[in-house]
Amino acid sequence: MTNVAPNAAASKPATAAETKQIVLKEIGAKWDKFSPQDLSALKGKDDLVTQVVAKYGLEKAQAQRDVDAILKGRQI
Repeated sequence: MTNVAPNAAASKPATAAETKQIVLKEIGAKWDKFSPQDLSALKGKDDLVTQVVAKYGLEKAQAQRDVDAILKGRQI
């Protein structure tokens, strides 16, 4: 019998904090006008939509679609 330890890290789901960091990194990659401080201050999806409208001059409906597309059901 072989004594092989399972790779627990590979099967462990991401924690909420890890997921938030991944989401913030994706947001920063898509919208480069956000500073690290802006990203860390985001309070939720609605706040992100408001910030995208303000920083990029998009219509709210377009910003909402873009935010929904990048979040893919995840929370900030």
